[in-house]
Amino acid sequence: MFTPDRKHHSLKNRFGKRTTLLQSLAVFGLLSASPVMAADGPGLGKPIDEAQLQGWDLIVQPDGTGLPEGSGTGAQGQAVYEQKCAACHGMQGEGMPGVPALAGGSLTTTPPLMTVGSYWPHASTIYDYVRRAMPPLAPKSLSNTEVYQVTAYVLQLNGIVERDFVLDSTSLPKVKMPNSGNFIDRSQVQQ
Repeated sequence: MFTPDRKHHSLKNRFGKRTTLLQSLAVFGLLSASPVMAADGPGLGKPIDEAQLQGWDLIVQPDGTGLPEGSGTGAQGQAVYEQKCAACHGMQGEGMPGVPALAGGSLTTTPPLMTVGSYWPHASTIYDYVRRAMPPLAPKSLSNTEVYQVTAYVLQLNGIVERDFVLDSTSLPKVKMPNSGNFIDRSQVQQ
């Protein structure tokens, strides 16, 4: 059986201390160089102009601010949903393993099943999320009209709007979600 002698053990500790010292100096060097790099930038990418930025500035507020032109009904949205959403979310919004259900749900079951219909506080949030993130392999590929149609269909699946209800920038913010009263608007709370 090998037992290290004191001399060998002492060298190991010295080497460990040197490594730690070298690592500390390297981190210090990087941190002290960062103000210079921040001023000049790391030299990656290229600046974009305001017109290019508009394609990324897609946020819709709960009050409907930011909703674009377009409209759709649940009847129209069913075809878009079946073509672009059902493979992951199921034909009736029931979800699949690893993919959330969109319809049904309850907050009183154990565990709660949080879906668009049972949990989300604002209908505009559905539009915003679908517009920016869906379908997952091609986000932002749906037209504004298709997003209104899919949103109307998901709301219809949850019994929130009728199949022929026209969803647009005026009607969408007025849709009352079942769980909207159970959220606190912190934007108006003073610190």
